[in-house]
Amino acid sequence: MGGIAETFKKIERRMRKAVRGDLQSASGRRKARLQYHVFDHAFLRVFWTNFDQVADGVYRSNQPTFARFARYKKLGVKSVLNLRGASVESPYQFERETCEKLGLKLVNAKIYARKAAGRDELLHLIECFRTIEKPFLMHCKSGADRAGFASVLYLMVIEGKTLDEARKHLSARYIHFKWTKTGIVDHIFDMYEEFNAHTPMPIEDWIATVYDKGEANRSFAKLRGAA
Repeated sequence: MGGIAETFKKIERRMRKAVRGDLQSASGRRKARLQYHVFDHAFLRVFWTNFDQVADGVYRSNQPTFARFARYKKLGVKSVLNLRGASVESPYQFERETCEKLGLKLVNAKIYARKAAGRDELLHLIECFRTIEKPFLMHCKSGADRAGFASVLYLMVIEGKTLDEARKHLSARYIHFKWTKTGIVDHIFDMYEEFNAHTPMPIEDWIATVYDKGEANRSFAKLRGAA
């Protein structure tokens, strides 16, 4: 089984390199679509959306297909906050092309599912929350981990919700499981909660002055090692 998985990964790496940035030629677009639907699992996201409302005019989901982007625009969505970040690979290239065709404003704020984001990356995300035109949709690949983290952060910083109130957006309801490697996003909020218990501070201020991604990664790895 391990050999099959490694072979599949090698094919994926070759395919990613082969399709980077090329949507102009017919052959390039075919390869990009294959990479997008098979290796990025877009075929699973045709009907499975992981879509939910976070707040008034704010929504979360997995990576939308073209048809879903069009449907969300009809619902009133004006902007898209891409938590996967800008990339030369096919998912982003198709998304950028789609947003241009539909007249949706695409905003990028890269964060991560299996490692801690940096301080500047999180502050940039918060700035995007404040400046993006609503209604907007935020998404990652599966709509589980990064979208959940961003939803919790949005509710705390912009809506003034408590961590307990906001944490529901990181749950099995969205196929997020704290005990996996993606539990790093929960761990960041756990770190804030522990600090805030003895030194009360808004989470945005904590991120700007106290938060350290290296410490987040180290302490999470230690916890997983002890589990």
